Amino acid sequence: MSIPVNRNPAARVYSTWSRLLARSWQVGRRERCLVCSARVALAAGGLPGLCPDCAGAMPWSRHACPACALPLPAGEAAQACGHCLRQPPPLHACHASFVYGFPLDRLLPGAKFHGDLAASRALGEWMAAGLWRHLPDDAWPQALVPVPLHRARLRQRGYDQALELARPLARRLRLPLRDDLLTRVRDTTPQSRLDAAGRRRNLRHAFAVRDGVRVPAHVVLIDDVMTTGTTLHAAARILRRAGVARVDAWVCARVP
Repeated sequence: MSIPVNRNPAARVYSTWSRLLARSWQVGRRERCLVCSARVALAAGGLPGLCPDCAGAMPWSRHACPACALPLPAGEAAQACGHCLRQPPPLHACHASFVYGFPLDRLLPGAKFHGDLAASRALGEWMAAGLWRHLPDDAWPQALVPVPLHRARLRQRGYDQALELARPLARRLRLPLRDDLLTRVRDTTPQSRLDAAGRRRNLRHAFAVRDGVRVPAHVVLIDDVMTTGTTLHAAARILRRAGVARVDAWVCARVP
């Protein structure tokens, strides 16, 4: 199956004019499903940007460890998993909107590697809808902090996928977006090429809090996919050392 990729630049996808046009064309307008390219009416309900079949197949994370978002059987989801009980992570809480699987595995690679900014915006809006309904009152942060790319990777890719997720989240949830807080100071090897021990070594001293910025007491890190949690944990430790009292994480998908 081919993956539809949106080549529109961020300025066009996120412009005020684009949003106004989208609102004015809701009734009766049809577009292509982001996953299968089938025609779908925007007024049909379900998840915007998806046909009913693909929307129904989205792998929402229903039961998970509250500390690392690992999917768990329904009866075990109220408490932390065995690994987090033995070795508590530096995150206070972690929430994944989806389990990584079909059809999300068609959307996230396009959003992460191929400039599909329409998919990034849709994923952020779906995350916001789920968080708005299910997040406890005490979990709402003072700011969202996207996990940053190193400037060399940003030049190569042209955009930061975590920031593209965080933008619609911040807008929909009416939360401050603090992309000025955390920076990546080392251009690390992609985590997907490394084992667990290599991932931990790779992220040592990779992040820093920018000089002179005031840190909120409670922030949430935003990222696209969580596999072992090494990246989020490294960023959380740096934020806590800088004075952030509570660091949570919201990710689009958790790898089982």
